[in-house]
Amino acid sequence: MRVGIISFAHTHASSYAQILRDRPDVECLATDPDFASRPAGESGGRELAEKLGIGYVDTVEALLDWHPDAVIVCSENARHADYAVLAAAAGANVLCEKPLATTREDAHRIIEACEQAGVVLMTAFPVRFTPEYAQLRDHVRAGALGRVLSISGANNGKLPSERAWFADPALAGGGAVADHTVHIADLVFGLFPGIAAEEVFAVANHQLHPERAAETAGLVSIRYSNGVTVTIDCSWSVPDHYPTWGGLTIRVIAEQGIAELAPFAARIDGFGDAENAPLWLPYGTDLDAAMLDEFLNAVAEGRAPTPSGVDGLRALEVVLAAYESISTRRPAAVHG
Repeated sequence: MRVGIISFAHTHASSYAQILRDRPDVECLATDPDFASRPAGESGGRELAEKLGIGYVDTVEALLDWHPDAVIVCSENARHADYAVLAAAAGANVLCEKPLATTREDAHRIIEACEQAGVVLMTAFPVRFTPEYAQLRDHVRAGALGRVLSISGANNGKLPSERAWFADPALAGGGAVADHTVHIADLVFGLFPGIAAEEVFAVANHQLHPERAAETAGLVSIRYSNGVTVTIDCSWSVPDHYPTWGGLTIRVIAEQGIAELAPFAARIDGFGDAENAPLWLPYGTDLDAAMLDEFLNAVAEGRAPTPSGVDGLRALEVVLAAYESISTRRPAAVHG
């Protein structure tokens, strides 16, 4: 199967490239069309492709002329729609980084383009693929905890300083709220099939990294149609010297019990003399690899993947309502 990568802008692109490179059933080719516009010193372009051991072409047009079976869009968020629409028009199935887009209109453009072209569309939510989440989901759906009352979640990380665009509202669609709300919002949708997010109240500030244009800390509260209230701490609050990027936790409070999920907690701790720093050696499922398995299997089988483009839109609607609430300082209804 031929798989193209459009852009190295997102930090996950390198991981995807290495996984695809090592798969015997995949040929991988990349392009990084906006590399020249990124700040000096950021990795990307042909040099990064060569370092990763994959092929490279200079333009999106050249990549699509290669007739890929699938394309992974890893550009800045505001550019997702343009590249995804081009890929779909060329007959390529699309895996798009999260958030699906920065506007409702662009998200619908992506979904409609893929539907019209008859290609698969998947949103990159790798946390869906943790075995721990699958167990929690099955437990909740089976009613083992009784009626769920509330969920508290935290998706905290370092400021993505190696990619300046993450804190540029014009390219990212916001800051920490856009970056980290969508994962937990998507996980909640996965726990309760058919529910809708109805109302959001959110606050955000620049107390962390105040030199950045976008908000760097936020707290989002969501009311769902089944009566569950969810809070999400979506801040870039992990120190730069921390041994890993951050983490994600969920705590489900129900009438008959409490369940806690921390999918990135599995690690070997220690200390490395060579680096004079703590060791943090994660083990367990490679979530990016599991997500790519689902995408490529869906492409091969001609079926809808999970999570879908519509799942990406639902998570985006929560983010858009959060920004409306931050702006008005009032609760905001979730569109759709």
